[in-house]
Amino acid sequence: MEIVEKIIKKIESKEVIIGVIGLGYVGLPILINFASKGFKVIGFDIDKNKIEKLNKNISYIKHIPSEKLEGVKDNYQATEDFSRLKEADFIIIAVPTPLDKHRNPDMRFVFDTSRIIAQNLRHYQVIILESTTYPGTTDEDVRSILESSGLKAGIDFFLGFSPEREDPGNKQYSFSNIPKIVSGYTPNCLKLIKKLYEQVVEKVVEVSSTKVAEAAKLLENIYRSVNIALVNELKIVFDRMGIDIWEVIEAAKTKPFGFQAFYPGPGLGGHCIPIDPFYLTWKAKEYDITTRFIELAGEINSYMPYFVINKVIEVMNRYNKSIFGSKILVLGVAYKKDIDDARESPALKIIDILTKNYFCFVDYHDPYIQELGEFRKYKFNHKSIELSEENLKKYDCVIVITDHAVYDGDFIAKNSKMVIDTRNLIKKKYPNVFKA
Repeated sequence: MEIVEKIIKKIESKEVIIGVIGLGYVGLPILINFASKGFKVIGFDIDKNKIEKLNKNISYIKHIPSEKLEGVKDNYQATEDFSRLKEADFIIIAVPTPLDKHRNPDMRFVFDTSRIIAQNLRHYQVIILESTTYPGTTDEDVRSILESSGLKAGIDFFLGFSPEREDPGNKQYSFSNIPKIVSGYTPNCLKLIKKLYEQVVEKVVEVSSTKVAEAAKLLENIYRSVNIALVNELKIVFDRMGIDIWEVIEAAKTKPFGFQAFYPGPGLGGHCIPIDPFYLTWKAKEYDITTRFIELAGEINSYMPYFVINKVIEVMNRYNKSIFGSKILVLGVAYKKDIDDARESPALKIIDILTKNYFCFVDYHDPYIQELGEFRKYKFNHKSIELSEENLKKYDCVIVITDHAVYDGDFIAKNSKMVIDTRNLIKKKYPNVFKA
């Protein structure tokens, strides 16, 4: 098609306009990276606060400094006016794909976004879905919605899938140096999408279909979920045996082949690992297949907050202290270290259970999350307290949930009555520190 070659020339000369829908932890890095390479970018979001901040070059994500926005301010705009989608030559969808309360895919954001695009779709635009989802979403569901515009995919507009691989807070790997999987509904769709991403990432990995690309992203996250569940289960077993799981892992990883270290914790968190595997579980039911590994891993990982609480009860009993009505301090509510994101964090469930089931007085400290408000089914009204010697001594028990780099394990151990360490933050042996 002659139009494909015209679009390729526009990509190479950076004349195409990029639209990014969803300006969160995935979408904002996409916007910044395209803008930093000289492309004009329009960011779309329904959150007025994000739009206002972006148009003042202010970042709302801790690991993305405002200086990055300031450096590309001439190349981007942010808006909540979705009629401006017509201005974009490429539209990248980076909206959430959560689960509903029954652990089924909640596709409202993707499908609603697709409907808005369909209302504004014009000839020869390229639509790229980056949100993690089940195989068939792009070719079947999204395509069907977009074609309700009267335009045909692969002929009148182009469509593909390129899974996001963002790892918030990772200082080694970011958007530009993480290999980018690309796929297209047709060969021409793939050709355009590959050419676009080649301008902003170091390595592009071409696959044969959008279903392969969708499945690859699920495999990445299922792999992590299953292996984390394995070490979590071994932690429970070894704890009963009086064996330190972290020492076991350190010994095992000295083998130079055939072993990759995964680490246990208080439960899974974030927008990927606790959620994405169940997109495949749901889709597999269409084929009369039960994903037993995925579901078992989910059960084990979901149990870990309860394991932590049981350990608190066990240790407090040793001190002749009841958990009921006790004062507990949770250290770290982010789902992983050194970020400001508490989505799906096991800390939320632990605080909720301690408060509602055991009537505990629970405070928390997190250097990156100053307030805990509403998180889906959880409703909190907590503010991060100061982490001081005086404050630590007030609590019957301190629970380490997130091993932020700023935490001094020795300081915490020396000034707390008892510590439940779920992350191996405290390396030295202390009589009042217990691993969980």
